[in-house]
Order: sequence, then structure tokens, then C-alpha cells
Amino acid sequence: MPKVNPEILRWARETAGLNVEEAAEKIGLNAARGVAGSDRLTMLEAGEVEPSRPLLLKMAALYRRPILTFYLANPPAVAARGEDFRTPPADFAQRDAALVDTLLREVRARQDMVRAVLEAEEEADRLGFVGSLQGQRDPEAIAAAIRRSLDFDLQIFCHGSGRGTPRGFAYLRDRVEAAGIFVLLIGNLSSHHSALNVELFRGFALADPVAPFVVINDQDSEQAWSFTLLHELAHIWLGQTGVSGGGPSNAVETLCNDVAGSILLPTAEIAAEDNLAGAAQERIAARISAIAESRQVSHSMVAYKLYREGIIDQRMWSSVTALFRQRWLRSKAAQRDRARESEGGPSYYIVRRHKLGNRLVELAKRMLADGALSPSKAATILGVKPSNVYPLTNSAA
Repeated sequence: MPKVNPEILRWARETAGLNVEEAAEKIGLNAARGVAGSDRLTMLEAGEVEPSRPLLLKMAALYRRPILTFYLANPPAVAARGEDFRTPPADFAQRDAALVDTLLREVRARQDMVRAVLEAEEEADRLGFVGSLQGQRDPEAIAAAIRRSLDFDLQIFCHGSGRGTPRGFAYLRDRVEAAGIFVLLIGNLSSHHSALNVELFRGFALADPVAPFVVINDQDSEQAWSFTLLHELAHIWLGQTGVSGGGPSNAVETLCNDVAGSILLPTAEIAAEDNLAGAAQERIAARISAIAESRQVSHSMVAYKLYREGIIDQRMWSSVTALFRQRWLRSKAAQRDRARESEGGPSYYIVRRHKLGNRLVELAKRMLADGALSPSKAATILGVKPSNVYPLTNSAA
């Protein structure tokens, strides 16, 4: 029987962002015969001791690796994330990098399965907009192409078009999914302990012509999701697979931000705010709040647009952005406190369906009914336990 490769035990722990002490504690490797748990793990990683099957299963779960990985001759290559459009903060920890890599690896695996089932069922229609503007650097041209493909109506986005009609992010997501793109909300790895800071990971685009995916970090405000979604759509129209961070750190990210800003807050409209030039922060912040609330967009997005149009300078942009960020963090903490105190709330399946998006859930439901997917494979695509597949796919949209 093949033996576990100790080099991969160490590699799996390190790429999970855990030191020896943390990993030993989480897998329940306690002191024995006078040897500390961390020392016992070090011995396992040095090949001095062979791990038991139960212990290996715990490691696989903690490190988020298939158990067969531990028997490979060499550590596998780092999962391709496409281009990395971020400039991570100075305190970007190894654990944070590992969490982002794990998320991207899991999303890619799910996307591969979706594409495979579409191809097997002869539903793999190529989407002509993916990569259609490769090399384009005019944000207005990209924005116009996205609006046309989505049949996007800014008035409906801002105000709806009647009773029960979704607006804001819900409306935009409906239009994007109708165009053939899967939109997922993922801000952690199944636990609040693994929450991903939006400064490290705001969005991810898989520019696949058959099954394009956009992942949005739902740790951000809901008003910010629309901007992130449109930013990632710009990457898809440019044919770029990659991960985006919290700020415009390079020319490509600035371009995609300008595309999103052009769609949600056209230049002609923001130009009317030129009387804010040189105004006090209090007045600027109040006006930003009014615009953001009326337009279903985030305060930071309005501030960014004012800065890009030259109405406020970089110092004021940074100042009001920090102000709104602190307000939002306080609001989010208050919401968590209220949620802990209140009973009830939406069911697990409603919440999960919202995060996955109707397009992915309905595809899984249809393929299950047709026998093209087993419950276990559907569970992998949906990121849930097999026992939750049917309740989830049969839940109300």
C-alpha cells in the first residue's frame, strides 16, 4: 500500500496558512507520552511517523485537500487564478493568501463540472461577448457593449418598474444570469472564521466562453456588489480571468472600475455635481449619501466617481472613503448584534440559494431531473452536503 508523502503533509498545512501549533490543535493532535502535539505533527511531516487513517481524514478536512493528494510524489502546482489584478496590503498574511487560493481552487473545480455537464448534454453554447473586446481600452465603449448585451435599464436598476419588480443588485444579477453568466456570492470558506477581507479579495472572474463565472465577496455591502459585478463583467468582456482586490491598483483595474462607474453613474449626471469642488468634507459626504441612496449604489463608488471626474481631489476621496467605511463597519456590527438577539429569519435554503444564484441552482435541478447529475456531483457544484441538494433545488426562488 502506498505511503503518505510527508513533504505534502507540510505543504498542505503551509498552503492552508496554518503554523504547526495551530494545525495540531485543530486536528486534535494532543500531547502524548511527554511529546507535545505540535512536536508530534512535526514528526509526521518529517516522515518519522505514519499518520493514521482517521488523523489523515482530519488533515484533509482542515487543509481542504482531497485525501489522495497526500499520496502524490510531489506537491501539485498552485491552482491557476488567472491574472492577479491586486496589489495586496502590506499586512497580507500567508493565511489570507491561502484562503483566497483555496476559494479560487474550489470555484474553478465547480465551474469545470458545470462546463463538463453542459458539454455532455450538448448545451455548451459559446457566448460571443466573452473576450469580444480584448485589447479595448475605452471604458465608454466597454460599458456600452455590456449594457447592450444585458439589455440593462438604469432606471429600473435605480427605481424598479412596478410593484414586485426587483431593482438594484437583484435586477442587475437577473440580467447577467439571463445572459448566461453564473453569479455567486462567496465571502468565506463555509465558516465565519474564514471570512475573506474585501481589501484582499473583492471579486473573481472566470472568462470561460461556455460557463463564465463571477464570484463576489459578500463580506462587502450589498450596494457595493453591483459595482463589483460590473467590474468583473468588464474583465469577462476583455477575456480576462483573474482576481480583483479592494482598490484600483493598476491600469486594468482602473479601466474596469471606470466601466462600472460609467454604467451605474454616467459622467453626464455626475458632472452636475461640480459645485462640490473645494467644498467642506461634511457637505461632500452628505451629497454622496444622497446620491448613493437614490441610485442604489455604494457611497465609496460615488466618491470614486467624483474623484475620477476631478470634482474632488485624492485627499478628499481618501478621507470620505475612510469615513463611509467606518460607518459601514459600525452598521454591520450592529446588524450582527440584532441578528443574534432575534429569532427566526430566512431559512438556510433561501440564504444558500441567494448566494448561489438562480441560474446555478436551476441548472443543477434540471440536470438532476434528467439524470445528468448524481446528487453527489450536484452537491459538489452547489457546495453543499448531498442531503441538502433536493431541499435546496426545490426551495422557492
